[in-house]
Amino acid sequence: MLLAFSTWPEIEDRLTRSKAVVVPIGSNEQHGPTGLLGTDWLCPEIIAHAAEKQGDLLVAPTFNIGMAQHHLGFPGTISLRPSVFQAAIVDWVNSLARHGFTRIYFLNGHGGNVASIEAAFSEIYAGWSFRGEPCPFALKLKNWWDLTGVLRLTREQFPTGHGSHATPAEIAVTQAAYPDFIKSANYAPQIAPNGPIRDAADYRARFADGRIGSDPGLATPEKGRELIDKASTALLGDVEEFENEESPA
Repeated sequence: MLLAFSTWPEIEDRLTRSKAVVVPIGSNEQHGPTGLLGTDWLCPEIIAHAAEKQGDLLVAPTFNIGMAQHHLGFPGTISLRPSVFQAAIVDWVNSLARHGFTRIYFLNGHGGNVASIEAAFSEIYAGWSFRGEPCPFALKLKNWWDLTGVLRLTREQFPTGHGSHATPAEIAVTQAAYPDFIKSANYAPQIAPNGPIRDAADYRARFADGRIGSDPGLATPEKGRELIDKASTALLGDVEEFENEESPA
């Protein structure tokens, strides 16, 4: 069930049966010369929507702008300041919790979001702790590549040249879902260099074409479909476990 394509009475009825919701979250940022700018929000959305077709899952609209200041040296990147990003997450959570959702699951597609999402969660929980009241809902963050079995499959598919940004795994997922937008380029070097991530100017100077340690040329739609199947099945199980988690007495 997709929240954006539902009516409010349908969501009200849904809440009588399930109080869990999945929020795909990512970033709109450069992914090398062939990776789509939306890769980091497309991947969790693709996986969540595939899981929704397989099982009983409610998926919220995708939170598609994240914390990507280090990619601003590349045209097309859109970023929020960490403080603004955190504030938006707080409002998303409070909106969903206001309606009665008690298990709010963020499926993330951008590593640069993690610190800010976790800080937002801490800010939310702190509000309840300082009031001396139990928080009536629980929050969970999961990177799609950390879903059960996904990392192992990624290592089997790409034993070399996977890297950490503009990876063949994430490019493959978008290729599988959007074959009309597959791009090609001559990578030089074939496997990109590695290094630290700092501000936008430093990043552009270190990683001329945007990649970090990766060879996106290894990506194929077939490998992407394998990753989507593995991740979507694992997501269903992870959300079910989260929803059925027992609260302390």
